[in-house]
Amino acid sequence: MTQSRPRISKAVIPAAGLGTRFLPATKATPKEMLPVVDKPAIQYVVEEAVLAGLSDVLMITGRNKRPLEDHFDRNYELEEALRRKGDDGRLARVQESSDLATMHYVRQGDPRGLGHAVLCAAPHVGDEPFAVLLGDDLIDARDPLLSHMVDIQRKHGGSVIALMEVDHSQIHLYGCAAVKPTDNPTVVQITGLVEKPDPAEAPSNYAVIGRYVLDPAVFDVLRETPPGRGGEIQLTDALQALAAEPGLGGPVHGVVFKGRRYDTGDRGDYLRAIVRLACEREDLGPDFRSWLRRYVTEEMEHLEQDRRHGHAR
Repeated sequence: MTQSRPRISKAVIPAAGLGTRFLPATKATPKEMLPVVDKPAIQYVVEEAVLAGLSDVLMITGRNKRPLEDHFDRNYELEEALRRKGDDGRLARVQESSDLATMHYVRQGDPRGLGHAVLCAAPHVGDEPFAVLLGDDLIDARDPLLSHMVDIQRKHGGSVIALMEVDHSQIHLYGCAAVKPTDNPTVVQITGLVEKPDPAEAPSNYAVIGRYVLDPAVFDVLRETPPGRGGEIQLTDALQALAAEPGLGGPVHGVVFKGRRYDTGDRGDYLRAIVRLACEREDLGPDFRSWLRRYVTEEMEHLEQDRRHGHAR
């Protein structure tokens, strides 16, 4: 029965990537620390985990990732300086990140893929289900995807992955799921998974996005999973094994997400995320939206003038 399954309390956040798409900004700064409005991207991810009831967070890091640990630690000198100034608002925002969750860190060492990063969490997670949140995907707090996934795992056991419908021509950019329906229109059962398939061979247009709730049986499967696409240990391959043999660790279900998602791993989407979130902020939105309207109007006028004069901008 659902009530007999252990409560999920641990979240794993792989954060060992080099962030090469954002060079040179990420030469000395982890990509996870790039700001989205006025908070680093990684803080949104930790906040999402905490909002879903996961208060124990393990980050899988690598070289040059020390700023991640510093961000979620106390900064007594800065706090004292703000306290002396009586700047209680900024003091609260600084302390917010260090009070969010119980944070732990482990280094991945060799970057051998997402599956290997998840396997690095095995000693910390132990024999209980856990969540994995990829830092490039920001899920809007108004669309509580992870909480829904935790509920589905409590109901069915096994593992749960997040899916999103994409244009068929884009499916080669994602892990892709073969599915069959359940009695819940937002939940499907996974019958197969393939990493970044050719669109002509893709079993569906359901793309795997960066949220997982996993049965601990995935660790044993990952230990036996050979390197796959790109010479890396793919989490998708391990989930495919679990889906093919539910007896290994329960079934694999997918939650079809139709809410707001921001891909901060892509430069264009990163900029769009900043604009969208800034527009929706009560403190920034009114002035920013007014400026944005003026800017877009002026740009359209300039483009029309250039068209008339035969110039390309």
